[in-house]
Amino acid sequence: MSAPAKSTGSTKLDAVVQNIKAEEPGKLSGLSLYSRFAFAGAVCCSVTHGGLTPVDVVKTRIQLDPATYNRGMIGGFRQVIQNEGAGALLTGAGPTFAGYFLQGALKFGGYEFFKQQAINQVGYEAASNNRTAVYLASAGAAEFFADIALCPLEATRIRLVSEPTYANGLIGGFTKMLKNEGVGAFYAGFGPILFKQIPYTMTKFVAFEKVSEAVFRQFPKSEMSDGMQTVANLGSGLMAGFAAAIVSQPADTMLSKINKSKGAPGEGTTSRLIKIAKELGLRGSFSGIGARLFMVGTLTAGQFAIYGDLKKALGATGGVEIAK
Repeated sequence: MSAPAKSTGSTKLDAVVQNIKAEEPGKLSGLSLYSRFAFAGAVCCSVTHGGLTPVDVVKTRIQLDPATYNRGMIGGFRQVIQNEGAGALLTGAGPTFAGYFLQGALKFGGYEFFKQQAINQVGYEAASNNRTAVYLASAGAAEFFADIALCPLEATRIRLVSEPTYANGLIGGFTKMLKNEGVGAFYAGFGPILFKQIPYTMTKFVAFEKVSEAVFRQFPKSEMSDGMQTVANLGSGLMAGFAAAIVSQPADTMLSKINKSKGAPGEGTTSRLIKIAKELGLRGSFSGIGARLFMVGTLTAGQFAIYGDLKKALGATGGVEIAK
């Protein structure tokens, strides 16, 4: 008889974990395996991004109105609370949870899937010898499909944060944008979101893999307790988050700007992006970098820690490991 599964801390989540684990007792593969990767990715991304909604609200305000929100992250928190009340810090929480649940499933599940496809194409040895290229290509491909799902919800979130009176929550904001501006409004920021998220995700996964390799080279994973493996994932994720935040910051600022309001009649997305880039300049592109370093570093560390622990809880032990 197998040992009882560890609790995740949530009764509903424990039930889902038990249902998934009951499907197949042995080593997993195919849909059964990748669905677990996707579920673990969905949970880790939605929980971390959703939990950091207040930081994201302040970061977005700094990017959209740096003249007003010019007192840094802590000062920004105080300004938002003073002007609009503490509840304003949760603006856009609904789209954040929903968007990053979908995005996390496709990103983490897709990353594992595309790594396996690389091995299938070139063989394990060649994939291992060229693993940085495999990490980059797998992360980029996974993020592309994840962004298709994320973009409409991210556009809704930014509109709610930039215009607090625009609508009451996810459904209201989504419906209003669709009715007044059409489907195109949800994808006005698709170019910037790709420009932001693909380099971000490629940097994030490669940095995590490389830092993890260095850690486990010094402290073999087989000799580490579950708790120490979680600590290693946290530390590797933190470093990965810092690197990814710096690489993707200019595109993140442009994404906030382009979703703040609809464009002028006849103005295309490309011309809007060029105009925004000229207005921002290099310095303006990095507005809010302090808040974003804190946010991305924290959430990336949390994501990899949760992802690693949840994979174990789900019995998803057939992941692709090509590190030497």
